[in-house]
Amino acid sequence: MPPENSKHSTTPRDGGTSAGIDHREDIGPDMATPSGRSEVRRATAASAMGNATEWFDYGVYAVAITYITAHFFPSEGGTLYALATFAISFLVRPLGGLVWGPLGDRLGRKTILAATILLMSAATFAIGILPTFDQIGLWAPVLLVLLRMVQGFSTGGEYGGAATFMAEYSPDKRRGFFGSFLEFGTLGGFALGTAVMLGFQVALSDEAMMSWGWRVPFMLALPMGLIGLYLRSRLEDTPVFQELEERGEVAQGGNLGSLLRGYWRPMLVMSGLVIALNVVNYTLLSYMPTYLETQLGLPSEASLAVILIGELAMMAVIPFAGGLSDRVGRKPLWYASVVGLFVLALPMFWLMGQSFALAIVGFAVLGLLYIPQLATITATFPAMFPSQVRFAGFAITYNVATALFGGTAALVNEAVIADTGFLLFPAVYMMAACVIGFVAVRFLPETAGASLRGTEIPDAAATGILAGPASPAVAGRHGNGARTRV
Repeated sequence: MPPENSKHSTTPRDGGTSAGIDHREDIGPDMATPSGRSEVRRATAASAMGNATEWFDYGVYAVAITYITAHFFPSEGGTLYALATFAISFLVRPLGGLVWGPLGDRLGRKTILAATILLMSAATFAIGILPTFDQIGLWAPVLLVLLRMVQGFSTGGEYGGAATFMAEYSPDKRRGFFGSFLEFGTLGGFALGTAVMLGFQVALSDEAMMSWGWRVPFMLALPMGLIGLYLRSRLEDTPVFQELEERGEVAQGGNLGSLLRGYWRPMLVMSGLVIALNVVNYTLLSYMPTYLETQLGLPSEASLAVILIGELAMMAVIPFAGGLSDRVGRKPLWYASVVGLFVLALPMFWLMGQSFALAIVGFAVLGLLYIPQLATITATFPAMFPSQVRFAGFAITYNVATALFGGTAALVNEAVIADTGFLLFPAVYMMAACVIGFVAVRFLPETAGASLRGTEIPDAAATGILAGPASPAVAGRHGNGARTRV
């Protein structure tokens, strides 16, 4: 690894110059050397750890709804208020994307990630020490809402920044594999939050759990955040951003207006993908504990066990799915996922209502069908934008779509079931989202293996898995040695 505070070389390792961009070789860590492989592994760990901290809170909150309701919304309809508070953080995420995204394109990915992980972990810790409604009245839910808004604001930069950071650090031909570990961190955070809450429920009496035990998992977020910050502080910014900075093209970093004018098409396509992704994600990972417990009548410990087993199964598969996308492309995996979920959502939700054992089977099947989407987020979404607007394009698009269709999934599912009594509505909601996702995949450009360097949208037909020996872009670079600016 280069010394601390030094820059990655932006000279291609085949001897080309940085006057123009030559995509024949990766820049940054050299995977042919032990130090290069070590640096990529540390970048992967730093990204995944930060993401795990972020989603640890969402996992804990999702399985602590009963305690949140009792302590902050002790009235009729309290569960809906608690779920609405969960959704509020998502409504603030677009604001976070609007602020953090352009800053990340101007100041660098690493700087923003340091700020967001501190905000997220501190706000989660603060929830663990909040006074309750019985102690301070209406100030309790007000403070809870404010802290959830801080979390949403930080998440608006954390997730887009971590995905951009990981995508730009990964070797082009293995971006799917290394990028999948960011989502491994997502599931790890969810699973850890579920496991910690389940462990406390098993170890403590109901009275102790209701009194103080529910607070401890929230408080654990602070040391997790400090560990993530330490890991990130030991890395340089991404090689792609450093090259952009050295070429004097950072100032081109976008704002919302320039993004809408120049990149409305990838923003629209990505929005459709995010709708499918996050309706499924938050129905399975955030709403499912409430659904299994309150709608299907499973005991709390049993519902958490179902989720935990399913999440561990998903974590075991996710790197393989990411690696597969490097070989066959991102689009085939997305097609398989949205079609599979559309076909099997209703049967699997019906199966979950039959018994504890069948609930495990149903959840695991849906979770594994979802993995091809989840495993390829980091490889797919950042590659839809060029370097100078990548952080902003990803963060703004992702967070607006997530705010509208992700964070509200639990609330919508609960409200419709309460109003109609139709217990299979979450399956229908997922199916509708997958239809939107299927249409979006049709317009998604394949970017597997494509270089993320330069100021044009990456293209697999030029530098990725679709490029062949006769490809004009590649042939031109190899034939006369000219450097092609993109």
